[in-house]
Amino acid sequence: MADGTLPPVLTSSHPIGGLTPLRMTGVRLVRKGQVLLNIEDLTIGSAGVTVLLGPNGAGKSLLLRVADGLVRPDAGAVTWGGLAPDGTVRRRIGFVFQQPVLLRRSVRANLKFAMGISGLWDRRKADRALEDAGLAGLGDRPARVLSGGERQRLALARALVLDPEVLLLDEPTASLDPAAVAAVEGMIGRAVARGLKVVLVTHDIGQARRLADEVIFLHRGQITEQAAARLFFADPRSAAAKAYLSGLLIP
Repeated sequence: MADGTLPPVLTSSHPIGGLTPLRMTGVRLVRKGQVLLNIEDLTIGSAGVTVLLGPNGAGKSLLLRVADGLVRPDAGAVTWGGLAPDGTVRRRIGFVFQQPVLLRRSVRANLKFAMGISGLWDRRKADRALEDAGLAGLGDRPARVLSGGERQRLALARALVLDPEVLLLDEPTASLDPAAVAAVEGMIGRAVARGLKVVLVTHDIGQARRLADEVIFLHRGQITEQAAARLFFADPRSAAAKAYLSGLLIP
């Protein structure tokens, strides 16, 4: 904040780790004869930030949507803490897309609408969320006139104010300038410090290095590597990951 103080802490009403681990077993998704996802066995635990890396078309965003229940696989099982991603479970998961979908209302009204649906409307809590997002003075401004970075921070604030246990982020800083990227990453870092589990899709290797505790590398719809971030970046095991980190095109 401008005066050097920290933004108010947002707290969660959910038990930490209740939805994790995420498990995918035998998950397969095929469209027009092409295998888009083929996940034999995946477990994502409760701690820190898991980053999904891989070239375009590798299946990163699709994996995120399958995890959230937005896309139903043709085969296999997806569970969060042993539970299928039905409506009840999905209400405990926050999802922020690359292009934020905002209501044609004020900044604060976007939070009010989301909180009202969940029966959680609290003006003070909404204002704390806007302060954490650096939008404290913009509550009455129409959301549609915000800059790209402000829109993404509003989308992130709207997800966080609902007290999710897990936050799924699909390239939330794509096309943003460095200052806007830093602001979004700051929000992510504060959320993780409060105990929130984050699964992040990004093409930004620098961002992955800054934020990741764990890296999952996908290629052609399959997981070729899953490792602690420090191990992955120091010595990736798969040829595809080595080529990707070297800036080479992957066939």
